[in-house]
Amino acid sequence: MNPIDCLIVDDEPIARDIIRTYCGHLPYLRVAGMCGSALEAKAALQQQHVDIVFLDINMPVMDGISFLKTLKTPPQVIFTTAYKEYAIDAFDLAACDYLLKPFSLERFIIAVDKAMEKLQPQSALAPAVAPEPVGDDFLFIKADGKIYKIRHDDLLFAEANGNYTKVCTMQNTLLPAMTFSSFEELLPKSRFLRIHRSFIINKSKIDHIEGNRVFIQNTEIPIGSNYREAFLKQLGLS
Repeated sequence: MNPIDCLIVDDEPIARDIIRTYCGHLPYLRVAGMCGSALEAKAALQQQHVDIVFLDINMPVMDGISFLKTLKTPPQVIFTTAYKEYAIDAFDLAACDYLLKPFSLERFIIAVDKAMEKLQPQSALAPAVAPEPVGDDFLFIKADGKIYKIRHDDLLFAEANGNYTKVCTMQNTLLPAMTFSSFEELLPKSRFLRIHRSFIINKSKIDHIEGNRVFIQNTEIPIGSNYREAFLKQLGLS
């Protein structure tokens, strides 16, 4: 395996040393440099190729999120911060992972594994023979005296509506006479997430997340406080 070059960016020397020590436990990681500010990191990235950046958020002069926004072709970024509230911004910027200080070696390795999966070329990941599809990619529901076939990819979100379920798709809105829990059982949990006692969303249709709201095609959907932590975890943000 070719070595994976890493850059550690944190204004706290102790935090930099902890990450460097963690990197030392993984022989395929090579620490290409350590920077105490975003501006130092920008200069370092101009001088050398880096695969992964461990990036602190709360730094003087320029914070980590602002710094990432300045990069046209950023490497894989793993945010490291003591502040949980930045997770949504990290998600918006397609960060690879989000480590909340203090984090364990085990959690660090999980984040590195995520980054390495994204670094591998698709050809290396593609199987020699295309696998058989697992399960159907559609479902049937009865509404308005008709039976509708709905592709998973067309389903935006569903909302509980008494003994009915409001189903919003790319094409239309249906109101099948089935309970919300019954409808939820028809959906693959890998793609559809319960984010509120009354809402299920298609993860791939999220436009952005702001505060305690998810936006899907100009529709604002609340994130229930009891579901928020699990939701962020399912997105790889906690």
